[in-house]
Amino acid sequence: MQKQAKRVVGDTVAAMIESGMVLGLGTGSTAALAIEALGRRVSEEGLRVRGIPTSFASERLAREHGIEVVTLDECPEVDLAFDGADEFDPELSLIKGRGAAHTREKIVASCARQFIVLVDESKRVNRLGTKMPLPVEVVPMATAPIMRVLRKMGAEPSLRMGVRKDGPVVSDQGLWIMDAQFDNGIGDIDAVNRTLLHTPGVVDHGLFIGMATTVLVGRADGTVERLDR
Repeated sequence: MQKQAKRVVGDTVAAMIESGMVLGLGTGSTAALAIEALGRRVSEEGLRVRGIPTSFASERLAREHGIEVVTLDECPEVDLAFDGADEFDPELSLIKGRGAAHTREKIVASCARQFIVLVDESKRVNRLGTKMPLPVEVVPMATAPIMRVLRKMGAEPSLRMGVRKDGPVVSDQGLWIMDAQFDNGIGDIDAVNRTLLHTPGVVDHGLFIGMATTVLVGRADGTVERLDR
């Protein structure tokens, strides 16, 4: 059921793309389905696009599907970026980062004229942080002081540990990911954003405030709800 919802939003965003566009290619299961749908258009229709991947995983997938891979040095202006999200609220602000790629995702999204978010109904919340912790990418030596800052803001932080490996998850930047769980969601996302970005050792965090231009919400029956900011 959820896979069908993800697939329909992936197909929808792929259909919106025009030849000649520079694209931001997101990371995660929903973005992967969109990259696959885009690859089919490249193969079957001769669609010409260039993609800026937000992770090593999306770069590999893009190359597998015949999408030309470029960098922000080569293409500093992005026509459209697409990506998934872990939560979205009524203002279309997001929590991202379960795939530990939120820093690169935020960089690419900030350069895009359109940032289209691909989700299913389970990602809709009234307050960010209700279901998912807030990911924070940190310099390893700053782990303890950053945890103290998060606790002062009412969160319970934990270092994300690897699966099938010993030790913490390591991002594509070679840094660590901390997950901050807020008991009743994040009360003031702007204050949390400001505090974290002014905390030494924080590279970035998973709050995407006012960045999404459109959220596509897929349903298992094959319909898509479009929300525009």
